[in-house]
Amino acid sequence: MALSQAANLVEKLVGHTGDAVTEQNMSNPDRDPAKYADKSGAKMKALVWNGKNSVKVIETYKPAIIEPRDVIVKVTGSTVCGSDLHLYHGSVFELQKGDILGHEFCGVVDSVGPNITSLKPGQRVVCSFQIACGDCMYCKRKLSSQCERTNDNTIENTMYGGRTAGMLGYSHFTGGFAGGQAEFVRVAFGDVNLLPLPDDVPDEKGLYLSDVVCTAWHCVVDTGVKDGDVVAIWGAGPIGMSATEYAWYNGASRVILIDGGAAAWRLDMVKKYFPKTETINFTELRGESVVSKLKSMVHGGPDVALECVAGEYAKGWAHYFELLLGAETDTSEIVNEMIESVKSFGRCGITGVYAGYTNHFNIGSLMERGIRLIGNGQAPVHLYWKDLLKLIQEGKIHPEYMVSHRMMIDDIATVYDKFDKRADNIQKVFIATDASFPVASGSPQLTKY
Repeated sequence: MALSQAANLVEKLVGHTGDAVTEQNMSNPDRDPAKYADKSGAKMKALVWNGKNSVKVIETYKPAIIEPRDVIVKVTGSTVCGSDLHLYHGSVFELQKGDILGHEFCGVVDSVGPNITSLKPGQRVVCSFQIACGDCMYCKRKLSSQCERTNDNTIENTMYGGRTAGMLGYSHFTGGFAGGQAEFVRVAFGDVNLLPLPDDVPDEKGLYLSDVVCTAWHCVVDTGVKDGDVVAIWGAGPIGMSATEYAWYNGASRVILIDGGAAAWRLDMVKKYFPKTETINFTELRGESVVSKLKSMVHGGPDVALECVAGEYAKGWAHYFELLLGAETDTSEIVNEMIESVKSFGRCGITGVYAGYTNHFNIGSLMERGIRLIGNGQAPVHLYWKDLLKLIQEGKIHPEYMVSHRMMIDDIATVYDKFDKRADNIQKVFIATDASFPVASGSPQLTKY
């Protein structure tokens, strides 16, 4: 948290690189209503970061079109992502109080900028969580998460040796864009970053193309799951659950899912839909580790390990105190478990969010045993979402399986708290607004707190 706020100060001092082609740091229209607010003066509800472990729903201005390729989307569905919890905890750099959060949403086109010809008001769309320009080297290869022109944050560029694309609702570290846990959202380069949804895909399925479906798919295919592989997956949340489905779809012979503690119930939820999946509850292990358990289940260990948890959850005291003191930003424990668990020359993919630096990393095992450690990166949504939309239409993948609850935007702060505590069996939530369509067949009914 202290590092995050220090990063804000440093960014103010060193400035930005100035090479972004879209407006930066408009994380709430009330930052500059004369520039960023709709000229009608209309207001909307939005969820904002209010400090460590604190978010709240406020009334703020409806966003305005400020650039020719902007699209204003009226939100009909959003959600809370495991990645949002890193913001909630204050562990992502450069959050500011009042930032509108949320990077997964769908809706209907409300209005379009003068250079938009492919979208019309009233059209149903889902939004990519990353903002791509459509024209740079990465965008031309559909690697939209690495767009070179929508984020000019200096600190990210210095820390990583390069920058990600701008991302909606994900701090000033990724451009400072207002997010989708709101009733309206401004989408830059809307003709690139909005995908029309067909009538046979309801919001309760189409929404999740914004991130989780593409992220889990990318985790599986980028790490190279192939026919006959034994796959171990750390984390049974929405990403881990979806990765389980996609590992089976891509030919895995066995899938072993690992979770525990307050989240152990998620193992049973996944098995309900994918009964062949084997599970390890790490809190029930006695006299053995996750590594030794996997070695006992599979000769030599799994072929592939997929990390769907992230790096801020320490299991041991050393990492707990190092994270607390700012001596590292991320724990290496799960990555070490993966490296040590897989067969020699096995593959490990990291898709959970890691922000910076880690200690006690087992580089020796990585090198000596020929392990392929793959940073999957933020999933390039544009590379996959059209093909995955077809798989949803054909009933070959099922994003609706992970959706456990439907709640109104007024209750979204409560959702953060419950989701963070793994309480009330909340797996993935559909957040409705007053503009939402009637509940789709088979979807959860409204829960109120």
